[in-house]
Amino acid sequence: MKGLLFLGITALILVGASSFILKNKTTKMNDNNDNNYAKKSIYNFKIASIDGGVIDFAKFKGKYILVVNTASKCGFTPQYKGLEQLYKDYQNKLVIVGFPSDNFADQEFHDNKDIKSFCEKNYGVTFPLTTRVDVKGKDITPMFDYLTHKSENGVLDAKISWNFNKFLIDPNGNLLQHFDSKVTPESEEILKYLK
Repeated sequence: MKGLLFLGITALILVGASSFILKNKTTKMNDNNDNNYAKKSIYNFKIASIDGGVIDFAKFKGKYILVVNTASKCGFTPQYKGLEQLYKDYQNKLVIVGFPSDNFADQEFHDNKDIKSFCEKNYGVTFPLTTRVDVKGKDITPMFDYLTHKSENGVLDAKISWNFNKFLIDPNGNLLQHFDSKVTPESEEILKYLK
């Protein structure tokens, strides 16, 4: 009888102790998640490319990334030339990704083939282009939702008011800055990060 009583008490102690340990580990893990805001990473994003492939941002780790919302029929469209030159000049440390968009005044072709052809023929674009997307509104592409909301990127809120807004991400995946349409690719505001 003493043996059974001893086994019963021992079992209760072990169950209670393991329950206490598990509860504390779970609480500690939850506390860590709350204290260390696990912000999303740009490296989690993948998007269809203009030619039907996939652009995986994880492949750009270790390089600056310049994300640009583009349009083929805009007053800022000649910035494609500067973007291509920037891409060529800093290929070893910079990737540019263009996001063709028709959110402003119907200034983008509706067909991806037309967009790609226009960019290649008129500006010699070789940097990656995505499929045509929305960069604002209810159908905003997830990348621009991330880039334009501090609650998503942990750094800043940005308003996309026209084509050729630019977002610069550092080689560790941190959003550095948003530039509006008037900041050209050859601007010192951008180049200072790359020199």
